[in-house]
Amino acid sequence: MLKVKGGSRPPWVGLGAAVWVQIASGNTFTFPLYSHSLKAVLGFDQRGVTLLGVANDIGENLGLLPGLACNKFPPWLLLVVGSVAAFLGYGLLFLAISQTLNSLPYWLLWIALVVAANSSAWLTTAVLVTNMRNFPASRGSVAGILKGYGGLSGAVFTEIYSIVLRNSSPNFLLFLAVGIPVICFSMMYLVRPCTPATGDDPAEPYHFVYVQVLSVVLGVYLLVTTILGNISPLSDVASYVLLAVMILLLIAPLAVPLKMTLFPRNGSKSPEQRVGSSESLTQGKEEIVEPLLASSSADALGNGSFYDQDDSSEVAELLALGEGAVKQRKRRPKRGEDFKFKEAIVKADFWLMFFVYFVGVGTGVTVLNNLAQIGIAQGEEDTTTLLSIFSFCNFVGRLGGGVVSEHFVRTKTIPRTIWMTCTQTIMLVAYLMFAYAVSGTLYPAVAFLGVCYGAQVSVMIPTVSELFGLKHFGVLGNFMSLGNPIGAFFFSALLAGNIYDNEAAKQHGIGLLLDSGVSCIGPNCFKLTFFILAGVCGAGIILSIILTLRIRPVYQMLYAGGSFRLPQPQASSSSS
Repeated sequence: MLKVKGGSRPPWVGLGAAVWVQIASGNTFTFPLYSHSLKAVLGFDQRGVTLLGVANDIGENLGLLPGLACNKFPPWLLLVVGSVAAFLGYGLLFLAISQTLNSLPYWLLWIALVVAANSSAWLTTAVLVTNMRNFPASRGSVAGILKGYGGLSGAVFTEIYSIVLRNSSPNFLLFLAVGIPVICFSMMYLVRPCTPATGDDPAEPYHFVYVQVLSVVLGVYLLVTTILGNISPLSDVASYVLLAVMILLLIAPLAVPLKMTLFPRNGSKSPEQRVGSSESLTQGKEEIVEPLLASSSADALGNGSFYDQDDSSEVAELLALGEGAVKQRKRRPKRGEDFKFKEAIVKADFWLMFFVYFVGVGTGVTVLNNLAQIGIAQGEEDTTTLLSIFSFCNFVGRLGGGVVSEHFVRTKTIPRTIWMTCTQTIMLVAYLMFAYAVSGTLYPAVAFLGVCYGAQVSVMIPTVSELFGLKHFGVLGNFMSLGNPIGAFFFSALLAGNIYDNEAAKQHGIGLLLDSGVSCIGPNCFKLTFFILAGVCGAGIILSIILTLRIRPVYQMLYAGGSFRLPQPQASSSSS
């Protein structure tokens, strides 16, 4: 009998639960909330703090192991590993910053932050890969929603940090060490593979719009309440009321599977009934059918042909083609088919995509890691407001990048990467705004950068899956994510940190080696850094234009007629 792993639950249950896990996985965005305490309590200079920021980025994007594991182990096991990493990493940082353990070596704290941030890679891989496969025909919308909530996590944690924990860095690190495992253990049973959504449900677009609108409402709510909390201290009762409303908004996406359960559509077979019609397939064929389901679900499931009783001959044909293709190992996959990692890394499109993403997120994360110091240098006293603005706009960019790219790729077959070109152009302007530090431009520059940074992430994910397939998406997508820590190392640690410390030493009339936690004030602290980042963005714009022109024929093939269509199944099987 043909089996589709994951049981009979609708995929919307897993998507609703994934929202919570994505919020937890955004713990890496909170580095600016406690970086100043690391500097003050432990006596690090700015270069030491930026190197810890690099550790944060390395851990977040060190996802090759989770990428490999997602094809071999169930999602709940990945969530367990992520929970343990968060508990150990943030737990040790809590002991250090609370001075429970004194004189911990710098290298140990650096490793602890890598481990803590690596929890994000395990959690994100578990929910993103699972839900992309559960909604193969709507991967742009799914990526936008999940990455959008991931972007909102910074604002969620800022709300907890400023209103509930009263700006206490030690308490916040303890909250991360305990709270992340609690969320993951609560949701791990719900995040699991299931029968993929066929895409033929007329209510499905409205369900996506509902979740997207909810995320926008949550984002606006978090931004407003955080700013109000900074302007006027709230009572304990008011604080917990605000927290309760936030929790209700996070629970709200589960209304979709609840509605589908209580009010099922009449006159249509459930996916399980359609799968049950293929009982004639032998057990020995399951290993062939499942990859076909995974890689071709957007096309085959989109028109229901895989599960119709009258199309058993088509299923048999696909099996025969799959068996034949396995023997024809010499044929290499074409763009749009399933690539193995070693097949993808020899392609020019792969490396163009990597460098374009490297420029976008590598320069953006440099600002994020130094956001507190950038604000202080420009005279901003409360840097939590800056983080709230960046987090909200990061969310808008992630959600908007998925929605906008999905709309134009279906209506105009415009490659998603064109939006990376547009956003990197805006990022170039934002870096010039930071460099000149004109009064009143700090908040708009942070907002523009947040939107553009978020769009890079949500555009990259579906693009990689469309060019190189879903079968090995976990490894390929996480390899692309390495552009974030590599960019942070070059642009943040080696560039921004050294320029900042040199300028601080000049201002205080001391040698750099004698510098210990002094602050730099004024636009010169980061001016040269921002000029260099603007130049790098200019190179990224050129590369993204080249990539867009190269892959335009692929999108014309995949989205001809306005709906997603994969190549023939036998072509996909040939790369197996």
